[in-house]
Amino acid sequence: MHQATTSDAIIIGVDTHKDIHVAVAITGLGARLGTLSVPATAAGYRQLIRWADAYGSVQAFGIEGTGSYGAGLSRALASQGCHVIEVDRPNRRLRRQRGKSDTIDAEAAARAVLADEANTSPKSGNGNVEMIRHLKIARDTALKARTQAMVTLKTLIVNAPQPLREEFITMTGPMTLIRALAALRPGPITSTTASAKTVLRMLARRWLALDAEIRELDDALERLVRRQAPDLMAAPGIATGTIAEMLIVLGDNPERIRSEAAFAKLCGVCPIPASSGKTTRHRLNRGGNRRANAALHRVAVVRMRSHPETKLYVQRRMAEGKSPREIRRCLKRYIAREIFNSLCKPKLRPKTVSNPS
Repeated sequence: MHQATTSDAIIIGVDTHKDIHVAVAITGLGARLGTLSVPATAAGYRQLIRWADAYGSVQAFGIEGTGSYGAGLSRALASQGCHVIEVDRPNRRLRRQRGKSDTIDAEAAARAVLADEANTSPKSGNGNVEMIRHLKIARDTALKARTQAMVTLKTLIVNAPQPLREEFITMTGPMTLIRALAALRPGPITSTTASAKTVLRMLARRWLALDAEIRELDDALERLVRRQAPDLMAAPGIATGTIAEMLIVLGDNPERIRSEAAFAKLCGVCPIPASSGKTTRHRLNRGGNRRANAALHRVAVVRMRSHPETKLYVQRRMAEGKSPREIRRCLKRYIAREIFNSLCKPKLRPKTVSNPS
């Protein structure tokens, strides 16, 4: 923990679930004081806070699952001024050794806080970034459904009765095809041609509805992202979706990411030491947030293709013997640093200059 733990301090560990939360209280010396099970409701959160305060001064709440089942509890505790720490699941080896129950997991969360194995603040989830996350989830699922509708539609055209197949198989341009199919009049379903027309019209209209939904979500995301990160919008190769992904990774309280190296590790772009004896080397980091890593990869590829300064950098590193893959990994780290400096570092206020008289 960031502050020294005294013997009379109280630490609460919480194992969260959809309907109930189980809490365990321990002292600063590790002695277990008690356990409590409360419903995952506002009344249950208040009951947990009263129960914890009855033991004395609570130094921290260690909560497992602050981004899912524990999100409501984390926000309720933060609103009361409590110190909340996000606790990861114990690894499988420890879980096999200790066994598995809600009480055991809650106590393990408290002891992880006590041992300073868990020291990360959870995302606050109460500002613009949370709104961006909601819109991004809806947009991604709509995009996936639109793609699936188009794939299904084209498959049905290939297998359709011959007159339909010949009419639509040669159409170029997706919008031309979609609008032609949406205007079909199948009539009563009395033949395979009528059933194929019915389904093709439904899929085309579904595609149009999803396309309109995606455009509406894109406009809303554009406004929110531009409000949250106006400087980064002008950076080369960085689109709205990339910035939205990075903001979601950071949350509404980016100050919880303490350094550029920590952000690089969070995105999986920091190399992992793999040295031994006289051999000094690093291996690829396959951890971190993979969606953020993929977003950084897209920015690096775009810059390597079209950004003049990046193209000069690539030529220089290739002359040094670096492979395109190694250069791309270096670029991803540089881009992560650029994003961290833009989103995580506090903006300096301009100095006011008095008008000399």
